[in-house]
Amino acid sequence: MALGVAWVLDGLEITIAANVVADLTDKNTLNLTAGQSADIATWYLVGEVIGALFFGRLSDKLGRRNLFMITLGVYLIGSGLTAATVAGGGWVVFLYATRIIAGMGIGGEYAAINSAIDEMIPARYRGRVDIAVNGTYWGGALIGTVATLFLLNHLSANLGWRLAFLVGPVLSLIIIYVRRNLPESPRWQIMHGREEAAEASIAGIEREVEASKGSIPPVDESQAIEIRPATQIGYLALARSLFQHYPGRSTLVAALMITQSFLYNAIFFTYGLVLKFFFSVPASSVPYYFFAFAAGNLLGPLTIGRLFDTLGRKKMIAGTYILSGALLIITAILFKQGVLNATTQTIAWAVIFFFASAGASAGYLTASEVFPLEVRAKAIAVFFAIAQVFGLIGTHLYGHLIGTGKDPNSLFVGYLIGAGAMILGGLAEVFLGVAAEGKSLEDIASPLSMVRKAVGAVGSDAGPNPQQAT
Repeated sequence: MALGVAWVLDGLEITIAANVVADLTDKNTLNLTAGQSADIATWYLVGEVIGALFFGRLSDKLGRRNLFMITLGVYLIGSGLTAATVAGGGWVVFLYATRIIAGMGIGGEYAAINSAIDEMIPARYRGRVDIAVNGTYWGGALIGTVATLFLLNHLSANLGWRLAFLVGPVLSLIIIYVRRNLPESPRWQIMHGREEAAEASIAGIEREVEASKGSIPPVDESQAIEIRPATQIGYLALARSLFQHYPGRSTLVAALMITQSFLYNAIFFTYGLVLKFFFSVPASSVPYYFFAFAAGNLLGPLTIGRLFDTLGRKKMIAGTYILSGALLIITAILFKQGVLNATTQTIAWAVIFFFASAGASAGYLTASEVFPLEVRAKAIAVFFAIAQVFGLIGTHLYGHLIGTGKDPNSLFVGYLIGAGAMILGGLAEVFLGVAAEGKSLEDIASPLSMVRKAVGAVGSDAGPNPQQAT
């Protein structure tokens, strides 16, 4: 819960921003133009990319636990300052700057959080936990919808939008206290030459488990590896190392992250426009349709996430991507033929994203478990940043395809593009996927700092020669 709140906060922020943009154009609030108000989400996403790259590097350098506190503090400050924006003059620049700061905090959280989850959760549960945590984004979206519906309908517009942006900081204040008790990743500690600290962390975990579960079986000596702490690797060296030593995995992660980001940003940021222009739904009623849309996204990871550990990564990731793409094609045809109404369109989206959400969460899982420990957080940051760029392209493209809502053919083509992207991601998993379920992270990708593995160790040829890699 302490780690997963990052996703809750991101869903919360995006939803609140989407729901208050119309109010910020009023003369009684900030009196922004429609374009200025819409750019709030864009600058937040820009901040996420900057934060992912900057804090992703620091997470590998300074440790997961230290970054948990820093990134959450950055988000708290940024979102809190947003609520303090006043109207007039150059304050719109201040508003955008605060959204960049808040986005930096959340973007930095992604790299550190996903690394920590994979490094701290037992292998047989790693898939379902990571996917469930990533899926809580939609729990945050539901909270944001409830908050804005209440605040904007029961308070003055100028006070309501400010209090809406303070919901996240209040929640983060509580989580900062909870995170104080989180341990550092023993894997990160040992890779940075902190043997005593790593042993102490492991001993503490073992004592807790033994107290509740009984004795722990000894570790097979064949699993032992010898390592030499490596120097830090910059982003250019990282990209070279990933595509030289892991070309298939790098292509796979890029495909999964880009395709899901394109589809999600395209549909999520424009669903309200579709309901308004094609189905004549009043703007004030759009949030009610969003509940069903978000519920489907939340339930997918929570209900079928365990299958990624039992049936396996390749079957489930490929299946969820391809199935969601196929369902979107069917929905697009029905949309073009005018068969759907606002309710049935929303139900169709909920079903599609029940599967797409689990698959998209598995994209983050793949990025965080198929690369070596020393570069895990930076690798997540790099692919997250790339995916966000394509997500922004999707948002821009679909916004223009919707136009004035008079020509469903243009949006039909857009839906086919989104469906094709998801199917392409699924096919990448079919041919390049890694069967990581139930395996130790070191068996999936050997540390770059590994000198040798014990004779007979499983997966002893996994990964590059450490001297070449570093």
